[in-house]
Amino acid sequence: MPHSTHSPKTSRKLTLMIGALGVVFGDIGTSPLYAMQASFSKTTGLLPTPENILGVLSLVFWLLIVVVTLKYVVFIMRADNKGEGGVLSLQALALRSTNKFGLRRFIVILGILGTGLFFGDIIITPAISVLSAVEGIQTVDPALPSEHVILFTIAILLMLFSMQRHGTAFIGRFFGPVMVVWFVTLGVLGLAAIINTPVVLEALNPYHAVRFSAEHIGILLPILGAVVLAITGAETLYADMGHFGRKPIQAAWFYIALPALALNYFGQGAAILQNPASAENPFYYLAPDWARISLVVLATLATIIASQATISGAFSVARQAIQMGYLPRLNITHTSEHEAGQIYIPTINLIIMVGVVMVVLGFKTSSNLAAAYCISITGMMMITVTLSFIVSRRIWKWPKWMCAAVCVPLFLIDLLLFSSNVHKIPDGGWLTLTVAAFLFFIMITWVDGSRFLFKQISNATIPLKDFIASLPSLKFNRVSGTGIFLVRTTGDTPHALLRNFKHNHVLHDRVIILNITTKDVPRVPRKDRFRIEDLGNNFLLIEAIYGFMELPSIPLLMRQCVEEGRLQIDMGDTSFFVSRTTLIPDPHVGLPLWQAIIYKWLHVNSVRMHDFYRIPTNKVLEIGIQMRL
Repeated sequence: MPHSTHSPKTSRKLTLMIGALGVVFGDIGTSPLYAMQASFSKTTGLLPTPENILGVLSLVFWLLIVVVTLKYVVFIMRADNKGEGGVLSLQALALRSTNKFGLRRFIVILGILGTGLFFGDIIITPAISVLSAVEGIQTVDPALPSEHVILFTIAILLMLFSMQRHGTAFIGRFFGPVMVVWFVTLGVLGLAAIINTPVVLEALNPYHAVRFSAEHIGILLPILGAVVLAITGAETLYADMGHFGRKPIQAAWFYIALPALALNYFGQGAAILQNPASAENPFYYLAPDWARISLVVLATLATIIASQATISGAFSVARQAIQMGYLPRLNITHTSEHEAGQIYIPTINLIIMVGVVMVVLGFKTSSNLAAAYCISITGMMMITVTLSFIVSRRIWKWPKWMCAAVCVPLFLIDLLLFSSNVHKIPDGGWLTLTVAAFLFFIMITWVDGSRFLFKQISNATIPLKDFIASLPSLKFNRVSGTGIFLVRTTGDTPHALLRNFKHNHVLHDRVIILNITTKDVPRVPRKDRFRIEDLGNNFLLIEAIYGFMELPSIPLLMRQCVEEGRLQIDMGDTSFFVSRTTLIPDPHVGLPLWQAIIYKWLHVNSVRMHDFYRIPTNKVLEIGIQMRL
């Protein structure tokens, strides 16, 4: 009987663990392709002597233990926002702790900066992952021109991006099993090399990391800038927590990913000890000659999966940013009828694809890309631990000393890792920082512009209750049907309603004021989706609430209202009224002229409200208004 009781639960946990290997650990799982190679590259100038090899290995191992295991897997994954993780989810959780404008502004800026750094990292991740895998062909055929490697890499990446519009349901079935094979291969290859050269296990002693750091203090930062490549993808463990849950991710890390990665890194160290020349590409030299082609194929599949997970993560983060009001509305397509999280954003896909291809063409090798990598990642790490301090102090109610004892050392480690990557700025780090700065600028402009526009619109209207109270004294006609007006705040009369009433002197038999808001939680239960209030004079107010992981659909919302018997409405006799705002930049009104011009451009190019909310076009009437910025 106990077997039958626990078997389904155990099976589900195992399924989630395997799924997590394909999505969550794709990035950090492919780091062995280039981390050790970068540590002994020309950039660091580090010679592959036994002492240096043990020192680097010790640094890699203890970074995996301290930064990934203790910081993310044990500490930060506790900060779940209704099961969701990631910098924006953490930011939303931190915002819930205060109403002070100054602190809220600081938290918002941290979240937006973290999002910008995340997208800066995305431009590099698919490029370095796939390129480093394809370069393995040159260990089989050293005469193969580098141009062929570049073309093959670009072909794989273009194919990957072109598949996004079809969704990932089909290929996603193979993610977990392929990554299980990948991690097993990592462990087996590493273990075989360790057995031949067991002395490499001395690097488990942190003394070697301390000794190595002290002896190379002058060039320690460049070396750390290479070693930190081993923990790229640590942020993904937290960001993808909502897809699989905290416990399956933790189990997959402790039981599969961490042992496999540690074995492989130590195996690469053993290979370099045996043959210092293998430092040029130690991962592929772990395998015997007859197995390298197969290893290249497996590595390429693993990097494609890691890149796919990164791209899907970009779509998810972009959706969160849109829902939270940090980005303009973009066209979002569901690629699955069953999985709400599977979405496709054409604009984001195109931007990332162009950026990744340009990066491959510009940097040409994974070694060059390694020189541009990690500065965004380590910046995100500092933001995450800062937000975690706020959450632990204000949400969990930890005492100050406890928050400081946990967060300050982690922040100092992140600061050291970030500093170790500053030297990469001239060699390519400027690219990710430029992307991050550009997105930060766009998001801040959108946030400030939207806030100012909202204030202007609110000042130019009248309270809804006053408008309804004045109706008995006014002359107008009622026409059959239902008119639905979208409004940003429940207390204001929609501009579209005022304009239509002023010019046509008519109201529908039933008028619905619809307000859609996004809460700082990932999802809102169906039973709490909406509330309806009768305002009198055949006016109804519907307040609909969504989480930042959800995409609102007004037709589905109306259907739910009818199915629950809360509303009687004939969609065939219903019209939707929305305001179409024409913005006029004016330096004498509020926003700086340059910011107003950029905000206007973003506003004009954003998806129209009725398209974003899935309202049928033939049911929509747009009424124009002009506002000065």
